Parts: sequence; C-alpha cells; structure tokens
Amino acid sequence: QVQLVESGGGLVQPGGSLRVSCAASGISFSRYAMGWYRQAPGKQRELVAVITSGGSTNYADSVKGRFTISRDSARNTVYLQMNSLRPEDTAVYYCNANWATISRDYWGQGTQVTVSS
Repeated sequence: QVQLVESGGGLVQPGGSLRVSCAASGISFSRYAMGWYRQAPGKQRELVAVITSGGSTNYADSVKGRFTISRDSARNTVYLQMNSLRPEDTAVYYCNANWATISRDYWGQGTQVTVSS
C-alpha cells in the first residue's frame, strides 16, 4: 500500500520560514521523481518544486530563491524548505511521487500552510 504522508504545515508570519516533509512508503522511493504542489482556494493546483530520482531540481518562478526541495533516500522523505514566506504562498501543499516510465503517480493528503500576520 502506497502512502505519502505530509507534515509540518501551519501558520507563519510573512517573512517567516517553514519546512514541510513527506514520508513515503510502499514505493521504490529512489526511482520516483518527488514533487510539491499547492492549491489555494479557488485556484488550480500548481507545481511548486520537483526533484528527480537523480537529484535535479526545478522550481516555479514564484518560489525560486525562496524555496528549496530536497530528498533523503535513507528516510524515504522529501522536504520543502520555505523561506521569506508571503501571504500568497498560503495554500494546501501536496506531495507527489511520479515514475513516468511505468505510469505510476501518487498523491498525499495535503498539509495546510497559512502565511498571515
């Protein structure tokens, strides 16, 4: 059974930092590209950051220079370090595991991040 369990969301003031984590089980973690997506109320889900199985990263323009995605294969966990947070970063953040070669794609349940004073 595949599980992606996010944690670390919460309320933070503008300019603050937060790290969200996603612990994966039931998959060959090292073979999957891992991504973070977010969805704000009334908006479509959008890609925030992705890290490939080889460690290459890609970021949405809106978070470049502020967010960092990383993965720990020993812990089967992917992280998103978020710095200089803005109110517009408020959203539910979802973890995604994707292995395109075999058409496998999994989602976590999401964790709420709220940036507000």
